[in-house]
Amino acid sequence: MSRFIANARMYAVTPEAEAAWRALIEAIVAEAGLDFDYLAYPAPQPLEVLWRRGDLGAVQMCGYPIALGLADVVPIAAPIPAAPWAGGRPVYRSDLIVRRDAPFRTLEDTFGGRAGWTVEHSHSGFNAFRHHLLGYRSLDRPALYGSMAGNLVTARRILDSVLDGTIDIGPLDAYWHDLIAHHRPDLTAGIRVLASTDLAPIPAFVAAPSLPAAAVDRLKHAFAAAATRPWFAAPAATLRLTGFAPVTHADFATTLAWDRAAKAAGYPFPA
Repeated sequence: MSRFIANARMYAVTPEAEAAWRALIEAIVAEAGLDFDYLAYPAPQPLEVLWRRGDLGAVQMCGYPIALGLADVVPIAAPIPAAPWAGGRPVYRSDLIVRRDAPFRTLEDTFGGRAGWTVEHSHSGFNAFRHHLLGYRSLDRPALYGSMAGNLVTARRILDSVLDGTIDIGPLDAYWHDLIAHHRPDLTAGIRVLASTDLAPIPAFVAAPSLPAAAVDRLKHAFAAAATRPWFAAPAATLRLTGFAPVTHADFATTLAWDRAAKAAGYPFPA
């Protein structure tokens, strides 16, 4: 079998976190009787380029581009965050954050101000935010914000932009938020969550179609069994995980439904 790669860029919030992801993925891949090369792929390199590679073995990918078919991939398994809001399921949400010292008390207080989003193919940084705002729009108020900073690319830049006042509010992947608050509490001390979106399927590990089906099946079993293995506890504590759940394309239908609802309402961008 040709060489395949693994990567955990989406939730490698610090070098310590990436090291834990690498150790965990390597243990899972070994359990499946496979051997992948871990590829470092730091920001701001475009994730869509990574996802379109033909040698993906176990690479984290957002569920929105999975549902949109941005790249031809085979979903394998998704992480289950240890956060209470996950309820033991492979789900996440977006935290809509503001500066801790900002005067806003409700989401409506931010309307007319400045907001931001990451990239158009991001669920947590674009699709979930747009879906949440959809309920506040009306014929009399088709645009909610005075200005919108788009293409901020990463969750870290959303965080930094809120902290430095470039934007008043922005969407932050709640699992990413949980991880960065755990590893770098100094970065999150200056923000607070004003509201959170509904839950949706969390980004999953995917493979390229060229990975043999038998290997995909072994990986699904290895991810699902990981929480029962003695090597799981240490990296899981670092990554605030309780385990993994096997997933298929059908599991990401929610993200596509939210996309269609926004576009049907004439709301292609958060605004």
